[in-house]
Amino acid sequence: MKYIIAIIALIVVFILAMLASSDRKHVKIRPVILMVIIQLILAFLLLNTRFGLVIIEAVATGFGKLLEYASEGINFVFGGLANEGQAPFFLSVLLPIVFISVLIGILQHFRILPFIMRGIGVLLHKINGMGKLESYNAVASAIVGQSEVFITVKKQLGHLPEHRLYTLCASAMSTVSMSIVGAYMTMIEPRYVVTAIVLNLFGGFIIASIINPYSVDEKEDILRVQEEAKQSFFEMIGEYIMDGFKVAVIVGAMLIGFVALIAMINNLFDLAFGRSFQELIGYLFAPVAILMGVPAGESVVAGGIMATKLVTNEFVAMMNLGEVASEMSARTLGIISVFLVSFANFSSIGIIAGAVKGLNEKQGNTVARFGLKLLYGATLVSVLSGIIVSFVL
Repeated sequence: MKYIIAIIALIVVFILAMLASSDRKHVKIRPVILMVIIQLILAFLLLNTRFGLVIIEAVATGFGKLLEYASEGINFVFGGLANEGQAPFFLSVLLPIVFISVLIGILQHFRILPFIMRGIGVLLHKINGMGKLESYNAVASAIVGQSEVFITVKKQLGHLPEHRLYTLCASAMSTVSMSIVGAYMTMIEPRYVVTAIVLNLFGGFIIASIINPYSVDEKEDILRVQEEAKQSFFEMIGEYIMDGFKVAVIVGAMLIGFVALIAMINNLFDLAFGRSFQELIGYLFAPVAILMGVPAGESVVAGGIMATKLVTNEFVAMMNLGEVASEMSARTLGIISVFLVSFANFSSIGIIAGAVKGLNEKQGNTVARFGLKLLYGATLVSVLSGIIVSFVL
């Protein structure tokens, strides 16, 4: 039965994408089918095989060690701030972003990351039927972040037509930055984080290929990556430390505001209607949760968490998921966890449009115009990833 529901769900997602398509007649079916098959194979390997278990354990162990190293610096500065046995969210989850950011900076400085991003991008280009620039950008978004990635393609940003710009922005919203993957792994199971990152990489191209189909002339498809200004090693270290700290503080500030706002809204709705705001929007998203394979009895709670992620951010939703995880089945927990690992929310529209506008004002205004369509597509990517996982759980 679960396979029938999943197949129906895939068809519904493709229909929803088609409804927003700018050119339905030119959708390339073959690459879409190929990428869905690749998603299913990868999801099965990562979640249902010994091979996948070894890979995920290695990734989780690696990030676990990095978090241990990060805690050395955190404890040196903030040691004694918390009572013994306590782990404040800002210290244990957000501040390690600073250390991860430094590691990314080092790998960038020695040209290791650009080599990896170009290599994977070329491989993806052979599969997805899209341009080399789009393929590179998707990989780069998952490593350097949804706003920083546009700096690496600054040379071409002003010359891109709207349809190619949409695909670049869709990739940035559908993925997550490597600098905060460690933070996610402290909140949900690492295997779902890794699986979501891999699935979203292909899912972004699948949905973009339907919503925004086009062909790229090989002669025009030249990848020009903006090299960072040459800095000394320690200048680079200092810059990435500050960048990582800014991210941690910004996320922390957003959480303070969003969590407090939701608490207030929940209380007002409870007084007025006898139901919290999250419970009410949970009913709206319950059909989507059922479509993704969540049992009907858990769909309202799951829908509420999905909606929370959309209107706030993934951190708030992951915190809410942690509060009810013990009451959910393993299948529901896996599906919703995968859904949450992306930047698909309203605030990301402003972040991406602002990042592009800072580099090219005209293109930034273009991004702002198709912002809601961008969020629609990125949300479908998250739904698609959840459906793919429902096949193998």
